[in-house]
Amino acid sequence: MINDDLKLRGDVAIVLKDKDGNVKDSREIHNLVVSAGLEFICSRMAGTSAGVMSHMALGSGTTAAAAGQTDLVSILGSREALDSSTASSNTITYVSSFEAGEGTGAVTEAGVFNAASSGTMLCRTVFAVVNKQADDTMSVTWTITLTAS
Repeated sequence: MINDDLKLRGDVAIVLKDKDGNVKDSREIHNLVVSAGLEFICSRMAGTSAGVMSHMALGSGTTAAAAGQTDLVSILGSREALDSSTASSNTITYVSSFEAGEGTGAVTEAGVFNAASSGTMLCRTVFAVVNKQADDTMSVTWTITLTAS
């Protein structure tokens, strides 16, 4: 009998800077790969009909991350196109920058998606509030690691 265990781990790094580039907040948190995200991964293994992950969003929802979720609870602004996505060995890293005026407010959640609207959410995380002012920028680096054990 063969027993393979595949595990996904998501790590999110957030850096908030003021208009002069000074770091106001920096933190690292974990995320949940939701059920729709797991289905997306399987669908991409069988073909390419599902679009690649291409957007990230910030929100103000505080509902705990749960496997059945398909979108953020309360999006701030709109989904932003990813600045980059890089696959290497057993990781993929998504990077998005939310410039002045984008995703402004009391940010408490974030997600990765494969479309500017609708589409599939790969993962979601909820965290203690990051207060993004109108002239602040926020960089989010999201790394998904696959391991077999």
